[in-house]
Amino acid sequence: MSEVLPNEASTSPAPVMGSLLRQLTQGAGLIVILYVALYAIYGYLQPRALEPYAIAALMNNTAPLALAAAGQTFVVLSRGFDLSLAGVISICNVTLAVVPIEGPGGAALSVLLCLAIGASVGAVNGFLVAYLRLQSIAATLATMIICQGIALVILNAPGGFVAEWIVYEMTDRLWGLVPVSGLVVLSVVALWLMLRRTDFGVAIYAVGADEQAASLSGVNVRRVRFGAFVGAGLLYGLAGFMLSAQTATGNPNSGTPLLLLTFAAVALGGTSLAGGRGGLFASVIGAATLTLLQKVLFSTGVSSFYTGIFQGAVLILAVVFSTAISRIGEEK
Repeated sequence: MSEVLPNEASTSPAPVMGSLLRQLTQGAGLIVILYVALYAIYGYLQPRALEPYAIAALMNNTAPLALAAAGQTFVVLSRGFDLSLAGVISICNVTLAVVPIEGPGGAALSVLLCLAIGASVGAVNGFLVAYLRLQSIAATLATMIICQGIALVILNAPGGFVAEWIVYEMTDRLWGLVPVSGLVVLSVVALWLMLRRTDFGVAIYAVGADEQAASLSGVNVRRVRFGAFVGAGLLYGLAGFMLSAQTATGNPNSGTPLLLLTFAAVALGGTSLAGGRGGLFASVIGAATLTLLQKVLFSTGVSSFYTGIFQGAVLILAVVFSTAISRIGEEK
């Protein structure tokens, strides 16, 4: 009777398959696969989809939603929700349209102004949620309404002109190949990859996973939550800046269409809406997937009225599929 070596069980097909399934659903694995599949379809429908101009146009359309979704991820990871992004983006957009400042220096001042607006609103949100213990939905709904009102005071109807330097340079390509908007998004992702290795980055996950355990471990929960809202506000401001570059004009309701899509992008990227699990990169790919889906539907001749239906269906299928595979992987 032969003995079974201890390491024979680890080489059996079931554990290996379970490990592969868990790796597939961790991070951005599943959403990247979905994005590549959609891009293959898009490339088939549009033969010029891989040309630099087409890639830059797609990145320009993706950047505002991707940056807004990245900001939303900060708050969701810390177990909260942020509705104020619609108001922040709208204020940034109308401000740049009403007070256009030309040239590279003007662009630098404009982006700093947008970041300041976002950080200020984020600080208010963080104070209300972290220190006054208000529910994040209620607090950020209030600040969103206030911000939307301020945007209407600044510009009561669509109009105005964003500085030409911002419009042309921020939607252009470096050396005729690399989209500037893509570099902006990649820079944010790179900063996130560095931040998540810091004490603050680890603390965000800890607070989102178990606030009480994080507090007992010495994490300043209030400070982390406050920082998450401020970080989110900075990214909303940057999203407003990039949206202004894309639209070249102002609209006091410009941020509203992005609100629900950010939650869809976060969920599609696999970030848990209960907090503590997920990541910014996956949310960015989720936003890119939603934008690409719009392009695919447009290329097939589907009316824009049905876009929301398809986006919702893809979101449900992706979440259900990811959950099913995760359970199978855990059983294996």
